[in-house]
Amino acid sequence: MGTRQVFTEELAALHQEILRMGVMVEEALRRAVESLVRKDGELAQAVVAGDAAINRMEQEIEERCVVLIAREQPVATDLRKLVTSLKIVTQLERMGDHALHVAKGTLRLLPETYMKPLIDIPRMAELGIGMIRDVLTAFLDNDAERAREVAQRDQQIDELHNAVQHEVFTAIAGNSGLISQSISLLFISRFLERIGDHVTNICEWVVYSATGERVELNV
Repeated sequence: MGTRQVFTEELAALHQEILRMGVMVEEALRRAVESLVRKDGELAQAVVAGDAAINRMEQEIEERCVVLIAREQPVATDLRKLVTSLKIVTQLERMGDHALHVAKGTLRLLPETYMKPLIDIPRMAELGIGMIRDVLTAFLDNDAERAREVAQRDQQIDELHNAVQHEVFTAIAGNSGLISQSISLLFISRFLERIGDHVTNICEWVVYSATGERVELNV
């Protein structure tokens, strides 16, 4: 087997590991928000416990990237792919941290009766999970245009976060007894809003990986 073929196969294996890490982060977000909606403390605790596995995977993928860069000394497209891989796992790990914080917020809110059914927050999570899935597909497909399209969806998450902020401030103005719950929900909404920002950062690196062009999509 030739050296180039070995490198190609190792790069493909690396990309599959990144995809697997993405699935882990998606699942952490899904379960964190599900625990919030259902007021499920056991599920929230499982998300908290699972964060260590996401952190370990980040470290393992980083090490594989460094080994490949040092051994192969890649240039051009191959180097951009490896640099982008490093950037992606950093962003994924941060999103895992946000899922952790949402789960911790659930635990704080367990004794509370929600002021209203949670609608916008689950929708934010749904949009964020879809963005993660699609930007990783764009990375694997080397699809800069798809990455640009995914980045545009961040505005929808921002709009939902603004709606949550408005509801929270209105609730506090009408009932000071809701301050604690409102602040917790506002923080949770902010964590989910950051998911869109992290995905947009990945989108920028996918464009760079595919084209060599550095772009600013997080505007």
